[in-house]
Amino acid sequence: MTGVPFGDGVRVWHAEHGAGRVELTRRMTAIVRFAHGLEEVLLSELEERAEAPVSAPAADVLARVQAEAITSVNSAWGVFSRSRVALLPHQLWVCRQVITRWPSRWLVADDVGLGKTIEAGLILWPLLSRGLVRRVLILCPAGLVDQWLHRMRTMFDIRLTRYSPQADTPRSGFWETHTAVVASLQTLRDGRGGRHARLLEAEPWDLVIVDEAHHLHAPDTGATLGYRLIERMEDAGRIRGMVFFSGTPHRGDDQAFLALLRLLRPELFTPGRPLAAQLGALPEVMIRNNKQRVTDLRGERLFQPPRVRSVTYAYSPAEAAFYARMTEFIATGKAYASSLGNGAEGRAVMLVLIAMQKLASSSVAAVHRALGRRLAGLQAAAGGRTEDAEPGDDLDAAARQDELLAAQAVQWRLMADEIARLEELVEAARAVHEETKVRRILEAIEQDFAGRSVLLFTEYKATQSLILSALSERYGPQSVVFINGDDRAQDVLGQTLTMARETASERFNAGEARFLVSTEAGGEGIDLQRSCHTLIHVDLPWNPMRLHQRVGRLNRYGQRHAVDVLTLRNPDTVESLIWERLDGKIRRIAQALGQAMDEPEDLLELVLGMTDPTMFTSLFAEASRVPRERLGAWFDERTRQFGGEDVLTAVRQLIGHSARFDYAQVSALIPKLDLPDLAPFFRLMLTLNHRQVREEGGKLSFNTPKAWMTEFGVLPLYRDLVFDRDVPLDEAGRLLGMGHKLMEQALAQARGLPGRSAAVAGLEQPLHVFQVSDTLTGTGQAAPTTLVGMLGGETPQLLLDWEVLTWSNALLRPALLRDEGGLDLPPDAETQLGRAAALLNTRLPDLHLGYRLPRLDHTATFWPTSEGVADRPGG
Repeated sequence: MTGVPFGDGVRVWHAEHGAGRVELTRRMTAIVRFAHGLEEVLLSELEERAEAPVSAPAADVLARVQAEAITSVNSAWGVFSRSRVALLPHQLWVCRQVITRWPSRWLVADDVGLGKTIEAGLILWPLLSRGLVRRVLILCPAGLVDQWLHRMRTMFDIRLTRYSPQADTPRSGFWETHTAVVASLQTLRDGRGGRHARLLEAEPWDLVIVDEAHHLHAPDTGATLGYRLIERMEDAGRIRGMVFFSGTPHRGDDQAFLALLRLLRPELFTPGRPLAAQLGALPEVMIRNNKQRVTDLRGERLFQPPRVRSVTYAYSPAEAAFYARMTEFIATGKAYASSLGNGAEGRAVMLVLIAMQKLASSSVAAVHRALGRRLAGLQAAAGGRTEDAEPGDDLDAAARQDELLAAQAVQWRLMADEIARLEELVEAARAVHEETKVRRILEAIEQDFAGRSVLLFTEYKATQSLILSALSERYGPQSVVFINGDDRAQDVLGQTLTMARETASERFNAGEARFLVSTEAGGEGIDLQRSCHTLIHVDLPWNPMRLHQRVGRLNRYGQRHAVDVLTLRNPDTVESLIWERLDGKIRRIAQALGQAMDEPEDLLELVLGMTDPTMFTSLFAEASRVPRERLGAWFDERTRQFGGEDVLTAVRQLIGHSARFDYAQVSALIPKLDLPDLAPFFRLMLTLNHRQVREEGGKLSFNTPKAWMTEFGVLPLYRDLVFDRDVPLDEAGRLLGMGHKLMEQALAQARGLPGRSAAVAGLEQPLHVFQVSDTLTGTGQAAPTTLVGMLGGETPQLLLDWEVLTWSNALLRPALLRDEGGLDLPPDAETQLGRAAALLNTRLPDLHLGYRLPRLDHTATFWPTSEGVADRPGG
């Protein structure tokens, strides 16, 4: 019956939208509720799907239920995305929190190493596949652009375009022609050349993701350029959904933190008011998970606390002589800087001296290089010449600034007779033929870490080259790789080496190189845990946050061992004394947090994030001027605010009011499924299309069904397709999952199969399957329908969508495929169905689906029968 009015509630079929139920008929059209929502369609395009008094072919009904279950699970959890990494419960939970309603706004503040890129991909996939997101913009630090491009492509097959100012011109229409873009925040925040005007005139973004979102800072002194850009885009209505990622969102300023939250949810947060008065709204916008609470699907904790220990060493006579001269040089220079007052020259001289002090604490090689270049620069200036600076690199910006200040800032004299003093220092440095620290590192590798892969971190490239030379000489050049900001290492056994960071990390992770020596350029954005659980801090940066970030390269998901961390200290140096006291202070902070909370180790990142980094710099820079007997009292006074009660209170408030994953509470909801659970459905659909599947070692080969060839890009023949996330990167196209054209075609065909009842031999009780949706429109549900089952019997059992899929996969057997339907249903079928629906209605609140006015639609029922195909002749 087509082209005529349908009564309200009648089930119909539409070629494009699938099965639905008529809500209202008009003269030529009808408003129909489909799985994705309401649509108004022509009456002539509808076909009635009347109730059948007898069973339909069991395989058809089973395939349709499987398709609806797969769609339901993936819409809410993203569990069937074609990610090439195993998914964890907390990542699935973050995905569900963010996409339960769309568009949504969230700040994800998970601890380092919990997989923020995976979480972003899990959020993106179901939104892209359902068409809720078409335009996506990802903003991140410049050094992480390549990581986002690579991981979205290799993990999720999401292709992003890199933003470049050269491609964004008035004639190029960059923002109109690219719908998925990743851009450096440092680059895009610069509005020169009309960039911002073109961005604000372009079509709105369905989703904006900001990585390291604490850079969107708005203190009382004024908002950063990045903050202002997002604010302008928001005010212009150019952002629908927005997700921020930051491990340290609160940087010690309550009002700046509230300003960050206001970008996301202006209706909930208002800078200018006390944070405590607005904490009640925090669970609606902020998610915080930490390493000590996350688990695998069995509820077992994934992370072990790192094992940190220190080894000491003493200077050789030549080193001691050099450092005595260096200490006296810096003290003389600081006295000179103080005599200049607080003007620009005095501050500049002090900065140069601090840079030298930091270089000296790393290695003789690092400060020797800077001293030599500074001496050459002063001598050239005295002779009327200039020395060119080496090209800089963004990824080691802080270390680069130290090196340039120490070496190149020759316009500022550090003392009256500086050239003569520098000549003495350079001569003393040349007398150091071996650095004791390096020898102690080699001893630790031999004695404590024999046969292990080892990651070594240092701040400065000269120190890096020193370590590279020592390791290459001892273990051979092929055993060592390196990462720094410009992919070059000078003076390594007399050579200059070049190596891309991707090459270095791949060789190290694959076990082809035993050692990786990295500057801070490797402190973010690179996973190094695959074959290594040992880290050596060659030097100790003056900010403890850097240490946390370094350890995070190894102590992250996929690490199978407790991470061993080794630090080296010379107890005769002031830096060592300060670090000893800092360690004690940090332990006391952890203890104070532990009195009220059960995960103090992970919260230290938040405490450090709330601390002004200049406090640490001043500690190390000024300590050398304090008499040893007064150092303890001086330290306590200078660090009085570090980890103080106000900071601890703020951390407790943030954690206590953030949404967070709790396995005990949500484990029953989390799908215990993965890509292999799609295989029974896919094989069934090939069988229903009369295609023979050739399978070997889990690899499927087949001729494509004609019904699936309507989609552009679908091939007539496929070989060796798999439901296995471990597929090699260069063979990622063989991975089947949601988003693959074949899977989408199979799901669409299955949802259109007729029949809502099947009689199955061997069942002990019926399974009634319903789709739950929201009667109200415009509620922002990213998952518009949820599949739920009621397994009948004396004590009916509620099955979630993933449990329905597990049940239906187990039901599939050869006899089922031979069933042609036509069996009579139980005489009280309608009564049983009504009873199941009524019971389900009472249980809906337990599911926390978020539907404001939920409604049930019967999808299918599997009835037990003794007349099934198994009992027929030949069955």
